[in-house]
Amino acid sequence: MNRTDRLYALVEELRAVAPRPRSARWLAGRFEVSLRTVERDISALQQSGTPIYAETGRTGGYCLDRAHTLPPVNLTPEEAVAMALALRSMEGTPFRHPAASALRKLLAAMRPEDVAEARDLAGRIQLTGDTVPAELPRLSGGALPVGCVLRIGYADRHGRVTSRDIEPLGYVGARGRWYLIAWCRLRESVRVFRPDRIASVIPTRETVRPRTLAEVDLDLPHRLRPLTLS
Repeated sequence: MNRTDRLYALVEELRAVAPRPRSARWLAGRFEVSLRTVERDISALQQSGTPIYAETGRTGGYCLDRAHTLPPVNLTPEEAVAMALALRSMEGTPFRHPAASALRKLLAAMRPEDVAEARDLAGRIQLTGDTVPAELPRLSGGALPVGCVLRIGYADRHGRVTSRDIEPLGYVGARGRWYLIAWCRLRESVRVFRPDRIASVIPTRETVRPRTLAEVDLDLPHRLRPLTLS
């Protein structure tokens, strides 16, 4: 478990037993880390605004103020990614850090499986710098139906439309525009599609093992970086 996932899991553990405390030793055993690591994690959470306090005494430990926490929320993976995109557009403003803290709190209240799906979706979105294009395109079957084969009608620069079966892989946001990255079965290679040229979208019943961006021969400029949920 990486540190980010451990921080979310730690908050959820404390939230589940609140207002009872969990000792640092118990948490260290639960997450298979050292006492010092637990203390650093707790300090990081407190500095981000998470309402964790320490109870002294033989039965003491760390407690989460349940009155200031969220129960599990029905925030979908796509909604979490949309919030992360909105957060990216706040780079350079005085509200960047408070917004990031708010997103972490919401992620901590989500189901772990939804957080994992949101992280996978966010990792499939590549952006140029901190500029976010105005509108993320939405395809039939969701914002990015990974693992689903889509049949699209795609227009070239002259307006001629061809039928393509594609496997969506991700999005690139660059120069004020979104581009869809997909494996094109017609060309048998990765292609970049302009969503404004997609004339029609028909989800098929065929599902495939989702390809990752690392698996395909995708030559992205070094200035692009993936979206992160932070």
